[in-house]
Amino acid sequence: MIFEHAYEMVLDNVFLHLGDAVDNVDVFLKMEGLNPAGSVKLKTAVAMVEDAERRGLLRTGSRLIESSSGSLGIALAMVAAAKGYTFTCVTDPNTSPHSLDVMRALGAETVEVDWRDASGGFLGSRISYIEERVAADPGLVWLNQYANPANSTVHDRCTAAAITAEVPSVDYLFVGVGSSGTAMGCVSHFRRMSPATRIVAVDAVGSVSFGTSLPGPRFIPGIGASRVPELFEPGLFDELASVAEADAVRACRWMARTRGLFAGGSTGAVMAAVLQRAPGLPAGSRVVAISPDLGDRYARTVYDDAWVAQTFGPQPPTAPAAGEPGLTTARR
Repeated sequence: MIFEHAYEMVLDNVFLHLGDAVDNVDVFLKMEGLNPAGSVKLKTAVAMVEDAERRGLLRTGSRLIESSSGSLGIALAMVAAAKGYTFTCVTDPNTSPHSLDVMRALGAETVEVDWRDASGGFLGSRISYIEERVAADPGLVWLNQYANPANSTVHDRCTAAAITAEVPSVDYLFVGVGSSGTAMGCVSHFRRMSPATRIVAVDAVGSVSFGTSLPGPRFIPGIGASRVPELFEPGLFDELASVAEADAVRACRWMARTRGLFAGGSTGAVMAAVLQRAPGLPAGSRVVAISPDLGDRYARTVYDDAWVAQTFGPQPPTAPAAGEPGLTTARR
């Protein structure tokens, strides 16, 4: 295939069949990291920018600003560079140096917000900073992934549609919740096209998105939030699963060492939820889990023994055992 722009190079129909890797169920991992931006967020970035263009908010030389812990920032930096916009990404201390380097290489400015919000995270602080910047400079365009309907619509049209086209008769879909665009798009599509599929939303312990647990510090970007995204409607999901970050690390390392898959931290959280739920699912259930990105941005954290020991305890986590503590599931 020949493309005119790097941001068009989205491979939406690539799945890794995990075969006998998970007892009791048949798992297909939807690989979203195989594009030039390295994550599912490339679709989000293109959709939000093109929506703003259609609405006349962007023109040549326009200046964008957005909050991101890494993946969307890289994707927007790519799109902005190709379209002639300038872009400022507002990040926090959990953003990996690798992600920052990539954004800057693509011409983006990065601003780190290092003060925590009332929930103990950084998202509220990042949003407050952007609101102050936009109020002081009306020429700045904030795409606002947390409330922008284009964020979820593209995943209804593309991400979820690719699943129903490639994997027949999905019994369970596991999808992580960050800005919630991917999750909400999947709910919208599956309720129309495959209403029997049970959809499990996966969040990180310490996140407030589900409204079922106390806020707490989190260290792995890409999943969870310290304020509830405006797009997110938890009541539309069949199950809500909160995964401890240490379990996400275990799942990442398990995939790397048993399947040769170098997966990102949010992929680890989703797979940890699958591994925890698998014993209770009907035997032979067909499961699709969405893998938002690969592991290159996590090499110095999730895959680094010293960081893991400092963050989660003296022993690096190993493979998660089915049914072990660390996963809380609320079923509907």
